[in-house]
Amino acid sequence: MMKKQFEQGIRGLLLIGMLFADPARAVTHEITAVFRPDPNNPQVNKFKNTTPISSICRGHIPTQCERLGIFSLRDEAFRALASGPMPALAAGPDSRRAAMFKVPSEFRPVQVTHVGTGEVATVEVRIAGIGSHWRSPGVGVWAWPGVSWDRPWRAPPSPCVATGFFTADIKNANFFWVVPEGAGACTVTPGIEIPSLEYRTLEYAYELKTPKPLEMSTGQYVGSLTYTMVPGGDFDFGDIMIPVDSQMTFNFTLNVEHTLKVEVPPGGNRVELVPQGGWQAWLQRNRKPERLFRDQTFNLSASSRFKMRLECQYGDGGNTCMLYEPNSGGAVPVDIAVTLPNGMTDAAGQPVNRRRLLLDGSGTELFQPGHYVDRKPGTLHFEIARPAVEEMLTGSAKTYSGNVTVIWDSEI
Repeated sequence: MMKKQFEQGIRGLLLIGMLFADPARAVTHEITAVFRPDPNNPQVNKFKNTTPISSICRGHIPTQCERLGIFSLRDEAFRALASGPMPALAAGPDSRRAAMFKVPSEFRPVQVTHVGTGEVATVEVRIAGIGSHWRSPGVGVWAWPGVSWDRPWRAPPSPCVATGFFTADIKNANFFWVVPEGAGACTVTPGIEIPSLEYRTLEYAYELKTPKPLEMSTGQYVGSLTYTMVPGGDFDFGDIMIPVDSQMTFNFTLNVEHTLKVEVPPGGNRVELVPQGGWQAWLQRNRKPERLFRDQTFNLSASSRFKMRLECQYGDGGNTCMLYEPNSGGAVPVDIAVTLPNGMTDAAGQPVNRRRLLLDGSGTELFQPGHYVDRKPGTLHFEIARPAVEEMLTGSAKTYSGNVTVIWDSEI
């Protein structure tokens, strides 16, 4: 009988434990940014933060936020409740029982991954400001002895920095402080015991360091970072004020919208190769030309990496294109090279000047812009060398032709 009662008691204790178990709760915020090249500002090659701004940077200190490069958000659902009275003049080891605010103010890396290719890049983020709406319903004053009750909230303790924002009545206050990089805790100590205190919102600012978009592929990158919100955690409000939510997660979405556009002038897709100065020297003086060539200009707009290669109508199994003469059945190789605009370099950082284009793409596997190149001129160089020219001019009149496709490929 006693054994049965003991087992029932154990089951009862387990049931109580299950009823009071509180799984970790999390706050989630979506952070978005986009890179879209701007023809009016080709030197500006940075992501633009497209996260809707709320809180302090929106309506109170927008100029300060812009100058500091920070963005603010408000979590209306945030609550932190006092686990007990907050003692007067908490100091030293006891300062954790005061109104303490410590945030992850150092930059932390976040890996973001391209949803299509798996390519990765790194975002860095830090919390750069903190504020709240607090309420103390049971106290008519919050003060240091002999000091105005609002002073420690309007002019925060070091290392936090004042913003000039503060609103209050006798039992409520709204404040916001800037937090320098790598700062420790900022703590307000009450002049009298505070029997009851509640934080009703969380206002915070964040600072981003985004990757270099010109080194990223077109598409969407996603990643996340989770902070803890518990005593001793990433967001640490001391030992008295306990947040209802124990985690905060940032979900990052970075969209890269590159431009890669090649514009050939009208008629530029039909290339006629001729000698230097035309055919007169051959027709009038029987002087064979050294080469046949044509330089065809194009305009390039590019904010992304790309590679180049050829496709040919006629080939001989080698790495170059051929021009074919149907009557004789003969064929001659045509050499093709490219010169890219200033601002474009190869993988070694060298300018691209008369770089040979080959069927297998070797030597042209990677070209990259140092800044957004907007409708800048480049050149395709077509040439038939002297040995092949002599072959073409031997015997009866001939016409050599062929289709050559030059490919700019952003899929690297």
